[in-house]
Amino acid sequence: MIEEMKERLLEHKTVAAVLGTVLVMLLGFFVWSNVTRPKAEAQSELPALSTTFSASTTASFSKEKAASSQVASGRIFVDIKGAVKNEGVYELSSGSRVTDLVKKAGGFTDDADKKSVNLAEKLADEAVVYVAKIGEEVTPASTPSQAKPTTASGGQGDSSAQINLNTATTEELQTISGIGAKRAQDIIDYRDANGGFSSVDDLKNVSGIGEKTLEKLKAEVTVD
Repeated sequence: MIEEMKERLLEHKTVAAVLGTVLVMLLGFFVWSNVTRPKAEAQSELPALSTTFSASTTASFSKEKAASSQVASGRIFVDIKGAVKNEGVYELSSGSRVTDLVKKAGGFTDDADKKSVNLAEKLADEAVVYVAKIGEEVTPASTPSQAKPTTASGGQGDSSAQINLNTATTEELQTISGIGAKRAQDIIDYRDANGGFSSVDDLKNVSGIGEKTLEKLKAEVTVD
């Protein structure tokens, strides 16, 4: 009887040991999985963050490069009138010369006075170039070294480069800053109706020209 009880007790100890071992293994696996999982998730997020940062940096650099390229390749718009085959406003690259503009306009007409323009002159945005016809009384174009600058005090500078209000054609008047086709015709109508301009100040009597506009025009016009 005692031997039988010993055997049963031994069997219970064995079962208990097995169960204890299984519990320890389950507990160890649970602890291990909780410790290693956050690290794995953090590492998996790093490449995504790196890729996002890289893409953002590349896009920003591309935009800056495109903007810089656009500034470097600036465009200008210049109006050409007179003895060219196709008058109009043309778009050119910054730094273009009058010769480039004439080519854009189809070249000179047969009656063009080529001496009336300086083909080597560099163009500026919003400039107006007028090509005279042979026999037209206009001041021949000069090189920058020959032209006399306007005085710092607001004087009229070189009168030979100014437009004569009493002899200028409609096209010549339109080469003056701020004078379009309608205003040029108004100036001629006033001149015809009043026998000419006795002074530059008479421009105030022309419709649409006030004190401020007159001050801007004084450097470009004359009545001599």
